[in-house]
Amino acid sequence: MWRNPSHPDRPLRALVLPPGPRLFAAIAAALDGDGPAVLPLSPDHAGAALRALRPTEIETVDGVRQADGPGVPSDVAVVIATSGSTGAPKGVMLTAAALMASAASSLRRLEAAPGGRWLCCLPPSHVSGLQVLVRSLLGGTEPIIHDRFDPEAVAASGADHVSLVPTQLHRLMERGADLGAFATILLGGAAARPGLLEAARAAGARIVTTYGSSETSGGCVYDGLPLDDVELAIRQDGRIRVAGPVLLSGYRFGDSPVEGGWFTTSDLGAIEDGRLRVLGRADDVINTGGEKVVAASVASVLALHPEVADVAVVGRPHPEWGEAVVAVVVPADPGRPPTLGQLRAYSRERLPAYAAPRELRLLSALPLLPNGKTDLAALRTGT
Repeated sequence: MWRNPSHPDRPLRALVLPPGPRLFAAIAAALDGDGPAVLPLSPDHAGAALRALRPTEIETVDGVRQADGPGVPSDVAVVIATSGSTGAPKGVMLTAAALMASAASSLRRLEAAPGGRWLCCLPPSHVSGLQVLVRSLLGGTEPIIHDRFDPEAVAASGADHVSLVPTQLHRLMERGADLGAFATILLGGAAARPGLLEAARAAGARIVTTYGSSETSGGCVYDGLPLDDVELAIRQDGRIRVAGPVLLSGYRFGDSPVEGGWFTTSDLGAIEDGRLRVLGRADDVINTGGEKVVAASVASVLALHPEVADVAVVGRPHPEWGEAVVAVVVPADPGRPPTLGQLRAYSRERLPAYAAPRELRLLSALPLLPNGKTDLAALRTGT
């Protein structure tokens, strides 16, 4: 491991590199302790994170240059920049021990056969893509790394295992990819729209749904059940809490969010028959007319409407109701989009009346963040 008694902090090198062997080698060296800690960043989206997280060094395709930032604690191997959708990016500091504990537990749960190759088609600057590389290192295999998601390339990759977000799985389904060619498809990052999992599994896909975050070294709950040594609890306000060896060691330039061994997430959930059910994000709760509406619950209902291809639900300021429930819909048939009245009636048959959308916005596609999640911040502001 990294040792320098005269300099207890470890340098932090920002890797502003495209996905590929050079990036993978730098991450491997950071985990082995043979190199500096790393902050992997997409070359297309590095500016805000570089300004907020101030690395010690910056590596690009042109080489390494010094920067003015301080180091990180000596046991930190990787810093992951959060999406920053609600403000300046945070730097989630993860030790090699936490990342390896997560990867080892994942491989055990999946009963992954030795020699199985992983495909990385998610950005390594996000924890889901990073963990594909860590699993490969731990399994002693060379990862297949794509610089972007391309359905045809994924289908022809020959990989045994792949980690996807629902949008990517949907695009593979649209192109008729042979999903049964993968021994495992880990699916996380967002809730899958109704019917997607069933259709994919009917097509031969072996899917394991995951829940987690950068603060938990990636997915720490598989198909509703926590990985080895991970504990779950629900706080009184409904927020999901996580404990175990996979937790972050702290935030760069911020206080540690771990209290008494527990990390409290921003997600609402319930544990039913021993399995975790994620209800939505606490900060996506819409206060309308004195009632609280979980946006994700409304979206999951509207997604079942036959004239809806994709949907997100957000709250927007309203002079009378405080916030209005807004449905942002991609129509199944652009020539015959659903009306607000149809969606309100459909919702009111299945949810309390106050949860029905009061506004409808039609789009040809939902905006996405680089990690494949819906850009809810852009939808709230109408950008």
